[in-house]
Amino acid sequence: MQNLFSQRLQEAMRDKGLKQVDVLRLVAARGQKLGKSQLSQYVSGKTTPRPDMLSTLAEALDVSAEWLSGDEESRDQGDSELKKFNEQKERPMRRFTKSSKLDHVSYDVRGPALDEAKRMEEDGVHILKLNIGNPAPFGFRAPDEVVIDMATQLRETEGYSDSHGLWSARKAIMQYDQIKHIPNVTMNDIYTGNGVSDLINMVMQAMVETGDEILVPSPDYPLWTACVTLAGGKAVHYLCDEQADWLPDIDDMRSKVSSNTKAIVIINPNNPTGALYPKEVLEEIVQIARENQLIILSDEIYDRLVMDGEEHVSIASLAPDLFCITFNGLSKSHMIAGWRVGWISISGNKRLGRGLIEGINMMSNMRLCSNVPAQSIVQTALGGHQSVKDYVVPGGRVRNQRDFVYERLRAIDGVSVVKPKAAFYVFPHLDPQKFNITDDEQFQLDLLQDEHVLIVPGKGFNWNTPGYFRIVFLPRRAILGEALDKIERFLSYYAQ
Repeated sequence: MQNLFSQRLQEAMRDKGLKQVDVLRLVAARGQKLGKSQLSQYVSGKTTPRPDMLSTLAEALDVSAEWLSGDEESRDQGDSELKKFNEQKERPMRRFTKSSKLDHVSYDVRGPALDEAKRMEEDGVHILKLNIGNPAPFGFRAPDEVVIDMATQLRETEGYSDSHGLWSARKAIMQYDQIKHIPNVTMNDIYTGNGVSDLINMVMQAMVETGDEILVPSPDYPLWTACVTLAGGKAVHYLCDEQADWLPDIDDMRSKVSSNTKAIVIINPNNPTGALYPKEVLEEIVQIARENQLIILSDEIYDRLVMDGEEHVSIASLAPDLFCITFNGLSKSHMIAGWRVGWISISGNKRLGRGLIEGINMMSNMRLCSNVPAQSIVQTALGGHQSVKDYVVPGGRVRNQRDFVYERLRAIDGVSVVKPKAAFYVFPHLDPQKFNITDDEQFQLDLLQDEHVLIVPGKGFNWNTPGYFRIVFLPRRAILGEALDKIERFLSYYAQ
């Protein structure tokens, strides 16, 4: 190979009419340093160059590096590149697909119908969106005090915080937990996150082993099912009973427990139904967890959006002997969904979950910390006057809009609906005899295309009985009225 390199080097120099001094000049022009004696050794066949010098020599002599080294038959650089190109053409094109871990994961709240709505909007069609619980687009604003507080602290929140969160934020959360009678919560038991969504995923990754079963309500907020599945577990859905105001069916929940069950998820107040669980039902759930040594995971993001004089009870307050994780945040109660302020509080018998706590710590450390400017307003938000109360009392905007939507839906022929007691969602049901709904997604798409109203079908919340859908009643009453006029007109003629 060494002699072949020497022969080809001499051949290329001869064909180009170059002397050794000419080669040295061409190499220097390309930013490489080559000594006269070193080149003489190359020409005589005593040594061969390193790969970088070989490449420079080939470029200077206008030949391929492969040919010059003795690996290629064709001398011309273009021929070598053409050969590479032809080889690449013969090789199958590599395609990149989504991970197989996502094969059974879905999140249809932002699904294909939303893509169609965006396409229609690009064509100039105005869409009435009743699909996502995002307060800001509907004129809800964060309290001025909270906005000012973040603005004044921006310079102080440019760096990372402790992975658990700012001391001031966790102190305020701990005091809030005390008001909610959640037992045994210390500063180290609180983790802030970029919204509850971030924390659901973090806890599931820390907790779930392949094959673990997690009891999840049906209908549910679909991120719970998605995160259980993504973590390698199996979401086993227990039913909530429409005839009992969408409260969990305790018998069904009990029947779904197996030797693989690790935890029970509750969403209280519930999304998508707006149900509020009374203390008696919560105590029955605690008893199931106690009998089967299960973790309780409670999503309570809507706990301050309770109407009709009802009171929210945190399930962790009823289970001091069990390992509980409570999820909460400010996205809904303070109308700052985009700021992503959430937290978890670990309570009860923490000795039962020492290993899990270690896993949560690891996951928390890996993402460094949550949004620090958003953390900085937690203390202000949880202290003093709670502006959300003004929305849910008689005469308050959320309550008035709830009452308006509920009464309008009740008046539509073939529609039944349970009055929500909390949050800002309603989950009506279409009479199967009248409408014969067999495909929820088709109903959603037909309503969008005919009347330009976007809702989310029941299937999007892991509710398998067709003919249900969720309406967000955040828009102002005039817009809700327009949307309900369109839904009523659509249902006057529609059937599958």
